[in-house]
Amino acid sequence: MAKHLAKYIDHTQLKPDTTKEKIDQIVDEAMEHGFASVCVNPYWVAYCADRLKGSDVKVCTVIGFPLGATTSEVKAFETEQAIKNGATEVDMVINVGALKSNDYDTVEKDIKAVTDAAKGKALTKVIIETSLLTQEEKVKACQLAKQAGTDYVKTSTGFSGGGATIEDIKLMRETVGPDLGVKASGGVRDLQATEDMIAAGATRIGASAGVEIVSGKQGTSDY
Repeated sequence: MAKHLAKYIDHTQLKPDTTKEKIDQIVDEAMEHGFASVCVNPYWVAYCADRLKGSDVKVCTVIGFPLGATTSEVKAFETEQAIKNGATEVDMVINVGALKSNDYDTVEKDIKAVTDAAKGKALTKVIIETSLLTQEEKVKACQLAKQAGTDYVKTSTGFSGGGATIEDIKLMRETVGPDLGVKASGGVRDLQATEDMIAAGATRIGASAGVEIVSGKQGTSDY
């Protein structure tokens, strides 16, 4: 058993066909095992917040998910609504196209729209979507996220192919330094992978295989 890892885990269910039954399942599992949060799509935030009232488990949601291509104004509004509905952590997707177009000002302002909307109310995590970026772009994305005032940088949505790698976690940790959180997400399915990510510098793990991880079993989930 690896119960000591529970507080690293955002117990995640972001698939488009997620049912209320599945949400109830991850909420129950999160309370049973003491995970850091449940990470759900915005539609489910209010329901999860109500169910988790009085527990230590946080409600995390996603912003501009999974493409990151909505406008900054929409991302800010989505953040405000999520917080109003009970989210205390928000994971936003950067504008990947703007980053790859070297439009760094737009990327930073986009992130800042979310960090400003969440300031003092919710932790922010910036998903840089590592599988779509070059090494230089990964570094730049982390630098921009740090400049914009985020609390964490995060590897992946799980929807663009690829996921967290040890190399990316090390690079992200090296880039942001010791004070920001680093979240490994996408393809982290078992105890060994989780321990490896933490050793590389991750301070949070996004996984739908949280129960398998803390039980020391092999997981099969993708996100």
